[in-house]
Amino acid sequence: MAGARPQNSATSKQNYDLDQIWGDLKLGIDEVFRRSPMSKMRYMELYTYVYNYCTSVSQNSNGNQRTSGAKNKKSSQPSGAQFVGLELYKKLKDFLKNHQSALLEKGANLMDEPVLKFYTKQWEEYQFSAKVLNGICSYLNRHWVKRECEEGTKGIYEIYQLALVTWRDNLFKNLNKQVTSAVLKFIERERCGEPINTRLVSSVKNCYVELGLNEEDPTAKGQNLAVYKESFENQFLKDTERFYSRESEEFLRQNPVTEYMKKAESRLKEEERKVLEYLHETTLASLLKTCEKVLIEKHLERFDEEFQSMLILDKDEDLGRMYQLVSRIPDGLTKLRDLLETHISTVGLTAIEKLGDDAQNDPKLYVNTILEVHRKFNSLVIRAFNRDGGFVASLDKACGKFINNNNVTKLAQNSNKSPELLAKYCDALLKKSSKNPEDAELEETLNQIMTVFKYIEDKDVFQKFYSKMLAKRLVQSMSASDDAEASMITKLKQACGFEYTSKLQRMFQDVGLSKDLIEAFRKHLEKSESALNVDFSIQVLSSGSWPFQQGCTFSLPSVLEKCVARFTTFYSTMHSGRKLNWLYHMSKGELVTHCFKSTYNITASTFQMSILLAYNESVSWTVGKLAVFTEIKEEILIQVLQILLKSKLLKIADASDDAMVNDDAIKSDTVIELFKMYKNKKLKVNINIPMKGEQRQENDCTHKHIEEDRKMLIQAAIVRIMKTRKQLPHQQLLAEVMAMESSRFKPKVAVIKKCIDILIEKEYLQRQDGQKDTYNYLA
Repeated sequence: MAGARPQNSATSKQNYDLDQIWGDLKLGIDEVFRRSPMSKMRYMELYTYVYNYCTSVSQNSNGNQRTSGAKNKKSSQPSGAQFVGLELYKKLKDFLKNHQSALLEKGANLMDEPVLKFYTKQWEEYQFSAKVLNGICSYLNRHWVKRECEEGTKGIYEIYQLALVTWRDNLFKNLNKQVTSAVLKFIERERCGEPINTRLVSSVKNCYVELGLNEEDPTAKGQNLAVYKESFENQFLKDTERFYSRESEEFLRQNPVTEYMKKAESRLKEEERKVLEYLHETTLASLLKTCEKVLIEKHLERFDEEFQSMLILDKDEDLGRMYQLVSRIPDGLTKLRDLLETHISTVGLTAIEKLGDDAQNDPKLYVNTILEVHRKFNSLVIRAFNRDGGFVASLDKACGKFINNNNVTKLAQNSNKSPELLAKYCDALLKKSSKNPEDAELEETLNQIMTVFKYIEDKDVFQKFYSKMLAKRLVQSMSASDDAEASMITKLKQACGFEYTSKLQRMFQDVGLSKDLIEAFRKHLEKSESALNVDFSIQVLSSGSWPFQQGCTFSLPSVLEKCVARFTTFYSTMHSGRKLNWLYHMSKGELVTHCFKSTYNITASTFQMSILLAYNESVSWTVGKLAVFTEIKEEILIQVLQILLKSKLLKIADASDDAMVNDDAIKSDTVIELFKMYKNKKLKVNINIPMKGEQRQENDCTHKHIEEDRKMLIQAAIVRIMKTRKQLPHQQLLAEVMAMESSRFKPKVAVIKKCIDILIEKEYLQRQDGQKDTYNYLA
């Protein structure tokens, strides 16, 4: 057999002339390319031809072996077989070229689908045959071809690559324009709704990808897509842009933007499917970019116009679709975010304006209106805009605008009105009442309040009002739930830090300590010989933590004066050096009446108690004498008397029982007497209500304290900044102060300038000589 090895000697080699074996080898290769059946024995016979030729020693003397003085790295080996193959390589190359020339004659005049069918059929058969031939010539590849490539010889490839190069330079070079044109027409037909044979397109794609060879380095791994991109992808992308430009313009002329978006969304999915089904995966990015440019970016102005109307009509689904489309375009969402911010701000301002004057006196209505607007658009941002950071920021900016500057703040002529109303709403929720919600509902409402709180610019205003109201709830034991109070303080602490809530937490500590203190006082009284005969309870509060001011002094009723003296003595023995300041205006007591037909328990303020107890001495008093007896300022006394007259416990002498009490009706000589015909359906009566003008005065006082506190905070901030920087220009100092205090409130430039002047007077700062707008820190 031609492929058998000689048996006579281990060192001898039989001489094989290429002409002797080429005839049968060519017949075998021809069988491979004609796809004729081939036995394993025949395959091994062809392989042996190649092996014997490559290891033949006779080639050394024939000059067929490629040698070079400059490239003798491998050929200079002293012993062993000398591998040859150039002549065989040339014959294989000629065979492949002749084979393709015959194929080209059959397909040169074909167009459209026929050329596509012809090309893909021939390619698939040729590729398979080339792989079989590569196997037959594997010994040639492993030795002669490998050596030539390592020595840098140009134009030498492994046999399979040689087959591809030959195909590329012959069949592909002459037919690729016809084939590519046919593929592009196929794809356009599919875009127009016609079914196509995608296998043909996929086969062409595989061919173009396979033909991408790295001729500089034939042994390089990985795909080279140059042929695919130059011969197909570039033209495909141009056709895609042209097709969708025409289609989108026509569709928009005949349909609304909402329908167009559905069409665009559908087209993008179709194009993505194309790549997955029959194009190369690297085409996806370029294809989608081209489609997005034509289908979306080109029509962004139309989208922006439609976005506003969709917001007004609450078309959440369409808004979500627009977001998904426009988010594909770099910076495409910027305009939509601005439009959303403007829309939310407008809706919020309109909603608050509709409330009119009611909102100023109804914190619940005001806060719930804000929450309703926020809930609506927060839901939109979550569902339609996928919690996109830019749209969340637009929502936050818009809420900040309409919450801090709206019709309510304009009517109040005070930008602090929003935090004040929010604090009052918290007070209403956390104060004991018949309408207190369940714990879970209350916790949810507090969370919603924190949502509004997040947008409040002047958080120091909220802190001031909240601390005052909390103090009253704690002192009057009016908190609905200690857990809810603690939960709210925790939420504020998480939002603003420990310093923001430190005083609020100390209030709770004082209340706890006061309970222990009063228990100790009661035990002290039990051990003493003289009892008070009064159920007397106190709360000792640290003056630095509680927002109470010293009230006016007056003459305590003797029974209360005795209690105060006993406790003061007791406290002094426990804490030497501490001074107690009694806040009578914050105190209250319970009186039991024996002067009416029924016995009533009346809860009254200390002032009210003092006046009512005076009627144990006499059943009628002039206002002037009552002022002398109680030592209460007459203007405050008149306000207290008005409450008692309206509650029908007292009456003006000689006036009818049903007479209305006017503000001007009470003079110094007006006689006020006990109304012995007093009746009430309730046996427990609470007359401890705020005096007229007391709340307004308290609000004004609170705002005044806020302004004073702000000036101190600004001065402290300026000193901290200048201590670090030593020297700063005016504008930079303003900017840094505003940035430092922005978490608590928004400082006004005029106030900062005033604080700078104060610090210059106090010699903390000085102006730089020759540069009046630059400040130096004085250590």
